[in-house]
Amino acid sequence: MSFLFSPYELSSPKGPLTLANRVVIAPMCQYSSVEGCASDWHLMHWANLLNSGSGMMIIEATGVTPEGRITPHCLGLWDDKSASALQDKLHRARRLAPHVPVAIQLSHAGRKASSAAPWDGGALLGLEQGGWNTLAPSAVPHQAQERAPLALQAQGLKDIKDAFVKAALRAQDIGIEAVELHAAHGYLLHQFLSPLANHRTDAYGGSFENRIRFPLEVFNAVRAQFTGTLGMRISAYDWVDGGWTPEETAQLSVQLKSLGADFVHISSGGVSSAQKVVAEPNYQVAFAARVKAESHLSTIAVGLITEAQQAEEIIASGQADLVALARAFLYQPRWTWQAAASLKGQVQASRPYWRCLPKEAQHIFSTLLNVQR
Repeated sequence: MSFLFSPYELSSPKGPLTLANRVVIAPMCQYSSVEGCASDWHLMHWANLLNSGSGMMIIEATGVTPEGRITPHCLGLWDDKSASALQDKLHRARRLAPHVPVAIQLSHAGRKASSAAPWDGGALLGLEQGGWNTLAPSAVPHQAQERAPLALQAQGLKDIKDAFVKAALRAQDIGIEAVELHAAHGYLLHQFLSPLANHRTDAYGGSFENRIRFPLEVFNAVRAQFTGTLGMRISAYDWVDGGWTPEETAQLSVQLKSLGADFVHISSGGVSSAQKVVAEPNYQVAFAARVKAESHLSTIAVGLITEAQQAEEIIASGQADLVALARAFLYQPRWTWQAAASLKGQVQASRPYWRCLPKEAQHIFSTLLNVQR
């Protein structure tokens, strides 16, 4: 049996969440929302990915407040209107696909908010361009030439923590099975972790214990009320001297485990334009392997994992429990089908697709589906 196509259980307070295989669709920003509300693009996009045969889909970085969006076009979950739009599009997409567990990545972009969409350059938007004042641990801009963010004070920290909790409860009401808190890629929770962005001198800055304090407060607040599967995405390494390190990532993951985390999703980079990333196949897998070995948390590896055998070896060697792919699914939405054909695995598929397989891939649909066919 293929390791990649073996089932896996993620824990949660209300019982295990079973994934049919170890392939996860990583969150991918679509920059296609209107005032935070999911659009018809999301209906098409999610229905397509839910028909990919993967074990779980994670919805893109979703702002817990309007000012927490990366761009004015990013998805949100901060009020009844945005929740209703997300519920409508997701429920309709799920009716068009086999059952696949769905997670959502809840995020606050911090000083990287108020940006243009990537195809418009991605730069910080001026206030006259529809941008807004951003919030961060310290009044230090991401780029030296950019407008400085406002340093968060006590009330602001409380408001953001409460916003994460409310968004998680909205996700739970919608029927989303898992929440991933975004502490990677240079966004707000990562900004607190990294000394490159966090210059505070109070209880939230300086030492490792202080820098992890606010991300853990957010995690604890969500864990206290959200009963589904809960984890965190972490940038394991800033790729800059003096930044956040793999050792600190492992230590944070151990603490998350003790606080009731169900998984970690290990990426890297994003907090500094000075980063020197060595990007090659599996370039982040060693970070995931270290976290898994030291924390014993369910661990998702991600980053330039594009081939079926490559993903199989990561799982078979015990370096991670799950593998996540992002842009590979935009290019090839049936990537998991192709991997199953290569590795002798099986996937679920909607009935209109049952007759599409070439002869050499007939085995990938379950026996039950083939009998019904």
